[in-house]
Amino acid sequence: MNRLYSGIKLGFILCISSLMLATTAWAQSPSTVVKPQPKPVDREASGDAPTDPGPLADGLSGKLYPRDIQVAMRKVADWQIAYAGAKFNQQWTYAPLYEGLIMASRSMHDPTYESVVEKTAKGFDWQLVDDRFPHADDEALGRVYLELYQAHPDPKKIASVKTILDRLVARPDDPNKPVWWWCDALYMAPPVLMRMYAVTGDRKYIDYMDREWWITYNLLYDKNEQLYFRDASFLQRKEKNGKPLFWARGNGWVLAGLAQLLELMPRDYPTRPKYIAEYKEMSAKIASLQQPDGLWKTGLLDPENYSMSEVSGSAFYTYGLAWGIHRKLLDAKLFQPVVAKSWAGMVSHIYASGRLGSIQPVGAAPDAFTASSSYVFGVGGFLLAGSELNKK
Repeated sequence: MNRLYSGIKLGFILCISSLMLATTAWAQSPSTVVKPQPKPVDREASGDAPTDPGPLADGLSGKLYPRDIQVAMRKVADWQIAYAGAKFNQQWTYAPLYEGLIMASRSMHDPTYESVVEKTAKGFDWQLVDDRFPHADDEALGRVYLELYQAHPDPKKIASVKTILDRLVARPDDPNKPVWWWCDALYMAPPVLMRMYAVTGDRKYIDYMDREWWITYNLLYDKNEQLYFRDASFLQRKEKNGKPLFWARGNGWVLAGLAQLLELMPRDYPTRPKYIAEYKEMSAKIASLQQPDGLWKTGLLDPENYSMSEVSGSAFYTYGLAWGIHRKLLDAKLFQPVVAKSWAGMVSHIYASGRLGSIQPVGAAPDAFTASSSYVFGVGGFLLAGSELNKK
C-alpha cells in the first residue's frame, strides 16, 4: 500500500513538473511574447532650420527633362532619409514624405525608396496612431499602408486602417462641428477613404467621404475667390491689404487631395463632375497667383506682405497641376509653363547637402520661416511633384 501511494505521489509530482515546464516554454515562445508598446510619436521630429545649412547646390537643373528631375529627386530623398531616418514616425507630417518616396521609386523604376517605406511600415506593425479619433491627421498614414498593400497584398497591412475607417463611417455627424473642420483634413483623410473603397469595393467609404467633403466645402470654400479658408476662424480675417486671408499650404493640401481622389473615383460616380469643376476652378486661381520666382507666398492674396516664397505649398500646387495636365483636365498650353517655372523655383532651394529649404514649419496660417527651414511634408510634396512630372 505504501509503495502504491509513493508511486502515485511520484507520478503526480512528475506530471505537475512537466506541465509547469511546458507552460513556461509556451509562455516564452516567440508567438506569445507580448510585443513592446510603440514609442510615443515625436511631434518635434519633422524638421528644423539650422543657422548654417551650407551652400546651395551647384549643377542641378530645374529643366523638365527626366534625367534632371530624377537627379534632383534623388538628391533630396537621399538626404532626407540619411538625415531623418532614425526619426521616422507615425505622425501625419511623415505621411506625405512616405507617399513621395513610394511615388519616386515607382516613377524612376527603382525600388530603393519604396523599400525604405515598406521597412518603416513593418516597424510600425502597420498601425495607425489612434489617440485622437476621429482626427483626420491620424488617418493620413493609411494611404501609405494601402499603397503598399496594393503592391503586395497582405491583410495585416490594412487591418488597423480598416478598423479605424469603419469606426469613422459609423460615427454620426456632429451638426456643431464637421469631422473635417479645417481644410488640411481634405488631404489627410478623403484619399485614404477613396483608396479603401478601391481596395474593398465597399461604397460606404466613398459615400461617407463624399458627404463629408461637401460639408467642409460649404463651410470653408469661398466661391468668389475659389480658395479655401483654413478653418471657420479665418472667415473674417483679412490681410494687410484688406483682402481675405488664404494660406498657401492649406490650399495646397486641398488641390493635392482632389487629384488623389479623382485618380481613383469611378467615372460614373454621381458627384464626380462637381469634384472636377472644383479642381479646375482652384487650379486656375492658384496658377494666377504664381510669383515671378515660380513659387507662391504663404499668404496668397497679399504677396507683398510676405518676404519669401514658400516651398511646401508650391510643391503641392506643382503636383496637383501636373497631375491635371497629364489627365487632360487642364490645358497644357496654359498650365505647363506654370509647372515648369514652379519646379525650377523649387530646385533653386536645394542645398549642396540635399536639404530642401524654404519650407514653412508646422502651422495653421501664413507665418515667417528661414531659407534653411526644411520639414518632411514639404519634401514629400516635392517628391510627389517630381514623380508626376517624371511621367511625361
